[in-house]
Amino acid sequence: MKERSIDTPFGTLTLIEEEGAIVALDWRQARRQDTSALLDEGVAQLAEYVEGRREIFDLPLRVQGSQLQRDVCDAIAAIPFGDTRTYGEIARELGVPAQAVGQACGGNPIPIIIPCHRVMGARGLTGFSGAGGVETKVALLRHEGAAGLLI
Repeated sequence: MKERSIDTPFGTLTLIEEEGAIVALDWRQARRQDTSALLDEGVAQLAEYVEGRREIFDLPLRVQGSQLQRDVCDAIAAIPFGDTRTYGEIARELGVPAQAVGQACGGNPIPIIIPCHRVMGARGLTGFSGAGGVETKVALLRHEGAAGLLI
């Protein structure tokens, strides 16, 4: 596996590449700063997102986990920049319990790129698995102009 970090207002983010796909994004400093065409592109796209010049990521991703995990990540990835959906809406779409969607969101291995911060509870804001928890989720939603939902 190869990895590289980028400092952002949302924390230090590390992209992890395996066999030509991004497989994880972690809130930590990379143990090493590897180079590859994919990591170069991933860091560039994250920088563009932070600068407000990118709304859609275009990177090869591989979500490891159950079929439900992959299905939930696909549904999350389809949520447009600045929009939100609820766990219940995704659950109805997939024909599974909302709690299962919540667990899969919490297990999203590639947050921000697969924007689990755009998923809300039926009554509003819920947790976030990234560093900083709900505060980071709020910062990401504000960055995308979805903050009106929170105030």
